[in-house]
Amino acid sequence: MKHRFFSATLVLILTGGTGGVAWARTTQDCEALRNHVMDGAYVTSARVMTSAKQLVDYCEVRATTLPSIAIEVRLPLKEWNGKFYQVGCGGFCGVLGRADKKYAFVNAMGPGLARGYAAATSDSGHHGLDITDASWAHNNLPAERDFGWRAIGETNRVTMSLLDAFYNRKPEQSYFQGCSNGGRLANMAALKYPQMFSGIIAGAPAMDYTGLVAVKMAWLVQANTDKDGKAILKPGKDDLIGAEVMKQCDAEDGTEDGIIEDPRRCAVDLSVLRCEAYQEDATCLTDAELEVVEKWRQGPRNQAGEQLYPGGVPEGSERFWWLWLTGKPEGGGRLIPLFAKNFGAYMAFEDDPGASYSPLDFDFETDPKRLEAMAAIYNSDRPDLTAFIAAGGKMIVWHGWADAIVTPYKTVDWYEKLASNTGGKEELKKNVQLFMIPGMDHCGLLPGANGVDQDSLNMLEALEDWVEKGIAP
Repeated sequence: MKHRFFSATLVLILTGGTGGVAWARTTQDCEALRNHVMDGAYVTSARVMTSAKQLVDYCEVRATTLPSIAIEVRLPLKEWNGKFYQVGCGGFCGVLGRADKKYAFVNAMGPGLARGYAAATSDSGHHGLDITDASWAHNNLPAERDFGWRAIGETNRVTMSLLDAFYNRKPEQSYFQGCSNGGRLANMAALKYPQMFSGIIAGAPAMDYTGLVAVKMAWLVQANTDKDGKAILKPGKDDLIGAEVMKQCDAEDGTEDGIIEDPRRCAVDLSVLRCEAYQEDATCLTDAELEVVEKWRQGPRNQAGEQLYPGGVPEGSERFWWLWLTGKPEGGGRLIPLFAKNFGAYMAFEDDPGASYSPLDFDFETDPKRLEAMAAIYNSDRPDLTAFIAAGGKMIVWHGWADAIVTPYKTVDWYEKLASNTGGKEELKKNVQLFMIPGMDHCGLLPGANGVDQDSLNMLEALEDWVEKGIAP
C-alpha cells in the first residue's frame, strides 16, 4: 500500500495535476485485485487484456455482487482519463459484455475505453441463453428487481471500490450510456440514482417496459396471427409495402432521399396494393394482410377504442421489419414474437404463467391492470427528473423515427410530458435534450437507407462537451 501511494503521488507531481494523468499500472497491480475485499461482493478474476481494435491495454476484472449480479470492469493500464463510463444491456440481458463482442457503440464499454475511461457493465443479475431468454425470472422476484434497477447501483458501487483500489482515487466524472433496455436503464439511473452520473445517454429507451413488451408486442403478434395460428403477413411483403410507403411519403419533407423525416406527417393509402379477385402473389396485399398493417400502424387498443400504448409501427421502418416483425423467407429475424412470449411467460405478471403462455393469451381488457406490480419494478417513464436536474445532470435522449420495435412515439410523448413538468421545452433543454433521427432503425442496429446507424453517432463526445465545457449538443 505504501508503494502504491508513493507511485500515485509521484505521477501527480510529475504531471502537475489530475486532468489526463497517465495512471500507469502493471500486470501485478491488476492481478492483485483478485484479493480485493468488498462488502456483499467478491472478485472472481482479474487479468490484463490487450485490445488491438481499441489500442488500449486494460485490466479486466470480473466480480459478482450478491446474490448474483455478474459485473465486468475494464481499467486502462497506462492512460486513465480520470473518468468512468457505465453501460447498460439490451433485451432481457443475461449475456455479460455482449455488445463489446461486436465492437458496437450502444451498450458497449469499448467506446469509453478507447477514450481512456474506466468502464463497466453487468448482466443485470442473471445468466441467459440469449437476450430473449426470460426463464431466469420465473417466480424469481429478487432477480427481477436486479434487472429492473438494482444492477445499476451495484455495478457502480463495485466499480468505485475497484477504482479506489487500483488508482487510489474516485473518478472526476461518471457517465452512463444505454440503448433499448439499456435506454430504460439510463432513464432509471436518472430516476433512482439522480446524483450518481453527471451525464447520461438514453437511446431508444424501452422505458414503459410492461406497456411495450407485454401490451404492444402482444398486439403485434395477435394482429398477424390467423385462426390456425400462422402468420398472415409473411416474409417478403415488407419490401412491397416499404416501396409504396416511400412512393407516397418520401417527398413529404421536401426531399426524395428514401428517408421519411417524420412519420407523423405521413398518410399512406395501401389499398392501391389490394389484390384483385383470386389474385394472391408477391405483388399485392390481401385484405387480411392490409388489416395486419392497419392494426400495426394504430397500436394496441381495447374494445372501447382507448389507446393502451402510444402509437404503433412507424412508416419508413419497413426495411427493418424482417428483423423485428416478419422474418426472412429463408428464416431468421422476427424477434418480437420471442420477446412477447418470454416476457409474458416469466416477467410480466406477479404470478408467472410459465412456458405454456402465448402472446395470443393476452387480454387487452383485463391484463393491462395485472401488469401494475411489475411495472413498478421495470418502468422508468415517470416524466419527472427534478432530482437529476437539481444535481446538475445532463441527459441526451435519442431515438430513430424508423424504429419498428420500441415505438418512437412513446419517447416523444414522454419528453413532452417531461417538458410540461419542467417549465417548458426551453427550460428542459438546459439539462435534457431529445434528438429524433430520420430513417434510423432501433438503436441503429441495421443501417438506414442513408447509411446512418449507431456507428454514425458521436454521443459521448457531445455529452463530454456539454458536461465539462458547457457546450450544449
